[in-house]
Amino acid sequence: MEKNIRAKNNRTITLTQEERELLQREILVDPPNFHSTDWIDRVFNTDLFDILDYIPNQIADLIILDPPYNLSKDYNGLSFNARNNEAYRSYLESWFHKVCAKLKPQGSLYFCGDWRNTAILQATMETELVIMNRITWQREKGRGALKNWKNCMEDIWFGVKDAQQFYFNVEAVKQKRRVLAPYRENGKPKDWEEEGNEKYRLTFPSNFWDDISIPFWSMPENTDHPTQKSEKLFAKLILASSKEGDLIFDPFLGSGTAAVVALKLHRHYLGVEINKEYCLWAAKRLQNARTDASIQGYADGIFWERNSQIPQNN
Repeated sequence: MEKNIRAKNNRTITLTQEERELLQREILVDPPNFHSTDWIDRVFNTDLFDILDYIPNQIADLIILDPPYNLSKDYNGLSFNARNNEAYRSYLESWFHKVCAKLKPQGSLYFCGDWRNTAILQATMETELVIMNRITWQREKGRGALKNWKNCMEDIWFGVKDAQQFYFNVEAVKQKRRVLAPYRENGKPKDWEEEGNEKYRLTFPSNFWDDISIPFWSMPENTDHPTQKSEKLFAKLILASSKEGDLIFDPFLGSGTAAVVALKLHRHYLGVEINKEYCLWAAKRLQNARTDASIQGYADGIFWERNSQIPQNN
């Protein structure tokens, strides 16, 4: 079978054999001593069920969950098969309670899913956490449907252990949007400013996000992972619900987005991923992040709407 030839400007991450051998040293397989600090800034290549009981409870300030959706899909040789709703909920509950035990008393958790299983996610979260909101984000990619509406939305459920005491920094996740109908008061701009030929307003974030770009071939964060989340998407979660120095735990790390963004934003990370190839991609991305902390669509502490002209000096 002929190997696919990538376009000249394709920036999808690939690995040489030499890189694989070097990056393998960055990935752990066996859990460290229970009382050590070797959990910090680590990627573990293992089954979540084989490591959960070893991870100390109340270690994470923020947990991001992006498990397989209830779809039949091949993950680089490891298959996940769709099942009925009851069976999928049983799958989630087989690890969800133990994962929540890793969350600090004032911590937050975000749970990713799509419309098919969003009700199951809500029900599962309610067994352990107080649900604060449901974020819906627009996934601009997607196939059309002849006899249905095109599916281009995904959900992220937001929950906390204590609704009276949890961290949320709204100032860190404001978005810069173009002003289409600028209003003036006494001849002066009202709640907007002008930059060059464009007028912008800094807005509070809502629970509908239409500014996310799915990683694709021309983006340096892109891998061949079939359901990779963008760095911008996870940056919003991490900036809103953690502080610098906090620990971010991702039990389904995939190609490493949560760990990479945590590193870029001066947080610590702990990731678990069963697929060795994905762990290697994550290790490569972490290596790149140590010299390039940029996040597409985020500059000067501001999230820009999709297709905005972000200042070139960032």
